[in-house]
Amino acid sequence: MKEIRIHARAGQGAITTAVILGQAYFQEGKYVYAFPHFGAARMGAPMNAFVRLDDNPVRLRSQIYYPNYLLVIDDTLLRGFNCFAGFQDRGIAVINTNQESLATGVKKTQKAYFVPGNDIALKTIGKPLGNTAILGAFVAATDELKLDSLLISIEKRFPEKIRKVNIEAAKQGYEFVKKIRNK
Repeated sequence: MKEIRIHARAGQGAITTAVILGQAYFQEGKYVYAFPHFGAARMGAPMNAFVRLDDNPVRLRSQIYYPNYLLVIDDTLLRGFNCFAGFQDRGIAVINTNQESLATGVKKTQKAYFVPGNDIALKTIGKPLGNTAILGAFVAATDELKLDSLLISIEKRFPEKIRKVNIEAAKQGYEFVKKIRNK
């Protein structure tokens, strides 16, 4: 079983991120369970979303304490929370930031990709909502999914009006990490 923990603030699309990611894995034949966890239920409050996937039905329903993968949608959470708590050795993190210095909790046995998801989203979507760019970056960073599966999942999730710009943001996030990995 693989586990993904998503760190964000309420209103930044963490639940949407988990649902899109779960649907993409499901399209590739995986069993998936995606769910949120809220503390204080208010806009801007720190929150988590989780995705579990396996080749067999996923029955475990607890929070994810030892993730294989981390997605950090809001880099301000790196200042006040230990987003890397329980992060597994050889884990891969994708962090929505321009500031690599913020990820002081990453060990040498782990890999972190720093992706300007909000900048990509501003150019493509017109708003600093970098979650689809971060999803594209996740696909490139992990080789867990096909980009086409992610794009189909995004297409199903969003209405036509914003579908194309979110797909473009995911593609740009994917290309950003591919360039890093090819160096």
